[in-house]
Amino acid sequence: MTLITVCILVSSLSFYVYVASYFISPHMKNEFKRFNLEKLGLLTIVLEFLGATGLLVGLKFNPILIISSLGIGLLMFFGLAVRIKLKDSLLISLPAGFYMLLNFYIFWVSIK
Repeated sequence: MTLITVCILVSSLSFYVYVASYFISPHMKNEFKRFNLEKLGLLTIVLEFLGATGLLVGLKFNPILIISSLGIGLLMFFGLAVRIKLKDSLLISLPAGFYMLLNFYIFWVSIK
């Protein structure tokens, strides 16, 4: 298994867990309220689900991988920007930054 495949699997599976937790845990919905983005919560979750699915499909179809990794990378960029705006701690902001970098790495490798 190559490094890029591991990165894709880690990212996609992590986003599936995040999507599921949005519907299971009230904490996730409360986070969107705290961000003052409650109306965008479901849209964000749908985009994350599509992105995670696209990463897996992208293992066979590179154009889908390019679009999905860029999309999730941008979602995480904006998620990190919101956390910075709210002055969240580095520890709380770290996952958004990690997944942003991870998906931009996948994007970078996939366009080569």
